[in-house]
Amino acid sequence: MKIVVVGGGAGGSSFAARMRRLNEKAEITILEKTKETSIASCGLPYFIGDIIEDRSDMQVASPAFFKQLFNIEVQLNAEVVLINPQEKFVQTADGRKFIFDKLVIATGTTPFIPQIDGLENMPHFIVKTLADADKIKTFIEQKKPEKATVIGGGFIGVEVTENLSHLGMKTTLVEMADQVLLPLDMDMVSQVHTEMRKNGVELYLKDGLKKIGPKKLLLNSGKEIPSDILILAVGMRPETKLAEASGIKLTEKGLIITNAYMQTNFADIYACGDNVAVKDFVTGNLTMIALAGPANRQGRLIADHIAGHYPYSYTGTQGTGIVKIFDKTVAFTGNNERQLQQSGIDYEKMIILANSHASYYPGAESITLKVLYSSDGQILGAQAVGKEGVDKRIDIIATIMRLKGTTADLRDAELCYAPPYSGAKDPINLIGMAIENVRQGLVKPYFGIDFNDMFVLDVRPPQIYAQEHIDGAVNIPAGQIRSRLAELPKDKTIMVHCFKGYTSYVVARILMQNGFSHVLSYAGGWNFYKSLKE
Repeated sequence: MKIVVVGGGAGGSSFAARMRRLNEKAEITILEKTKETSIASCGLPYFIGDIIEDRSDMQVASPAFFKQLFNIEVQLNAEVVLINPQEKFVQTADGRKFIFDKLVIATGTTPFIPQIDGLENMPHFIVKTLADADKIKTFIEQKKPEKATVIGGGFIGVEVTENLSHLGMKTTLVEMADQVLLPLDMDMVSQVHTEMRKNGVELYLKDGLKKIGPKKLLLNSGKEIPSDILILAVGMRPETKLAEASGIKLTEKGLIITNAYMQTNFADIYACGDNVAVKDFVTGNLTMIALAGPANRQGRLIADHIAGHYPYSYTGTQGTGIVKIFDKTVAFTGNNERQLQQSGIDYEKMIILANSHASYYPGAESITLKVLYSSDGQILGAQAVGKEGVDKRIDIIATIMRLKGTTADLRDAELCYAPPYSGAKDPINLIGMAIENVRQGLVKPYFGIDFNDMFVLDVRPPQIYAQEHIDGAVNIPAGQIRSRLAELPKDKTIMVHCFKGYTSYVVARILMQNGFSHVLSYAGGWNFYKSLKE
């Protein structure tokens, strides 16, 4: 059996290696149009920032490695320009033909480079390949730029911004949307904006690049930004023109359509990776989610299907991701509020602030954890921001989601506990308990920053209240509530808040059992409120 793989990235390489482990006799060839294959592309920003110092660490598997261990032929600088599904061959730009019995298209994405007036006036780069990173590093070493600008606030844009700052450059990030990292909701991403600004990054949101002159950029808002180097990270487009020309069916957005086994409309042609339309795990809609993990798993799935080795179907992509922003870590899975609204899905939400491990053990850090869920307790998405333990919590929620668990399973999850690692009630348990309290009618949460016509009850200690508080808030410490119920109105909504949201819940329960029928507890407490106001 002759197998040709077009593209040597995560999906293509994963497929080829798995296929060889399942079939020693197959003739497997990877055709890669660039000079590199199987690189650690997610590590490029950190290679640029000298966090990863050794260039060889960026090469996950060389062509020689593929040949020696797997007997897989890797052809570099082999750009495929034609796919003939009927006669089953592909042709490269230099005229060579490769016959196949099975073909895997893993061409990934290509960076979008916008047409900008004066782009030639400033050294500009993209971040897609190791060669791109080499160019950026060489420019920095030779020209020693002092001011850098990044256009685009996605994963790559944010990570490159941090790493250019790490190199000592005054760095600016420009983003057309009103936030960076669109998988996050605005109430969570506010902490990211604060962290970036705290570390000297100048953020221009809801703005774009209009014109470029020597040593300066003109934004749509009219603002001029001095800059010595420009990084374009405005997004990726699926590399599917080759597939389209061969008759392979695409979505309206240019993504390859496959069945559950990653087969295209030609049974012997498969596709995997960032160029494929995947089923959103939450909504069931076809979408583009460009992540290395799903690409690797799709490649493995295709190999199992071709080999007839316990074939299984692809069940969708959750969009689980994580990104480091200076001293903060942000992670997410599933849908955010905007995506659910666009899909017409009703949802509820819960936000808590919890410690990464037992508060009495040194070094505990705060985690802001948000879960979106349906009225019947199905988990629709989750987001977390913090310094420590963020990945652990989102990984747990992502796994429970994958297994069709509910918010009650968050409450009941039995997780590792020792003071250096967690509390006896992990943040996962705490948010599950908080959600179940709401679902059982024990409390109603509040998430906003407007308190019109509400009686704002601050139950923190008086000395803390004196330092800072919500305008108009009345301070009655939690321990005095039962003896001062007469001071509270029964004809107004009482919005109770504390530090993190737990004490306000306790006070809300006291009030609700003493004849107060309109009581809200501020989710996340004063600390979360402050992050929204910053």
